Amino acid sequence: MSVDGTAPKTGPVPAARNVPPFDPELGAALAGSGNGAREPFTPENLAARQERDASARPRPTVRELRADGRFEVDELRVPGAPGGQDVTLVSARPAGATGPLPLLYYMHGGGMIMGNAWSVLPRLLREWALPLELAVVSVEYRLAPRVRYPDPLEDCYAGFVRVVAHADELGIDVDRAVVGGKSAGGGLAAALALLARDRGGPVPAGQLLLCPMLDDRGNTFSSHQMTGVDTWDRTSNATAWQALLGDRYGAADLPPYAAPARATDLSGLPPAYIEVGSAETFRDEGVAYADAIWRAGGRAELHVWPGAFHGFDTLAPQAALSRDALDARTRWLRRVLRP
Repeated sequence: MSVDGTAPKTGPVPAARNVPPFDPELGAALAGSGNGAREPFTPENLAARQERDASARPRPTVRELRADGRFEVDELRVPGAPGGQDVTLVSARPAGATGPLPLLYYMHGGGMIMGNAWSVLPRLLREWALPLELAVVSVEYRLAPRVRYPDPLEDCYAGFVRVVAHADELGIDVDRAVVGGKSAGGGLAAALALLARDRGGPVPAGQLLLCPMLDDRGNTFSSHQMTGVDTWDRTSNATAWQALLGDRYGAADLPPYAAPARATDLSGLPPAYIEVGSAETFRDEGVAYADAIWRAGGRAELHVWPGAFHGFDTLAPQAALSRDALDARTRWLRRVLRP
């Protein structure tokens, strides 16, 4: 049975459940992390897991993020969608940087049910803000199931529109603004690009989609293949999508802004960087999204990292494959954000 008590959705189920092997270095890191890394989310344990995540992932303060003066960091409250709540943005840039800076407008991961805008910043600032001299704005979108679609996406869109409208005072070059995110954040970044195109909103220079969460249907070969193996498997994914969509979970008419894999028109989108692991649940939906962009005449750079599971570089940032992935992302950002 599926998480909502109905019959599970059908799809191409692997006959022999052959699973791509993990990269040896990544596999060792996963084994050393304990069983918690692969404990699936279910509707029954979701509230407890959210509470545990909030305790295990403390938010660094603005003072801590400033890192003894290396960065300028501010929290901004901006109007949300009409009738909605204000949105919190965390804005950061290298201290002393002059002139309008390129922007990475970032949405954190966590399956739409976990995470926060602050915890991702230390790594983003270290890996990209300093070497590329760019500004970062991280979005504190509301989480499911406290809110449902479209609220998290509307938070992200409202924040992006506001940042672009106030680019001069924020010291941002709007022609060099990339939207990006990881996992759920990657799905939100893809949805934001679609929404901006269709609403005539600000046009990003690119979309950075890291192991993006794109498809609510759980129907791909890799979602079946990696059940019980990946750090984020089909059970966890179904739990998160149901938390986000509520009664609309599995609906035939679900809009592409809720699940970008449902989009039938991927034309007119900014260049995309898409990466997945060969041994992760989101492999096939990420590859299919890149292919759909190419078929629509668009630009996409696709990386499938051999032997990588979901979130591999977070669990093992010093692994050779994680360093290779960081290098590839950074090269793409340099190309897209060049003056």
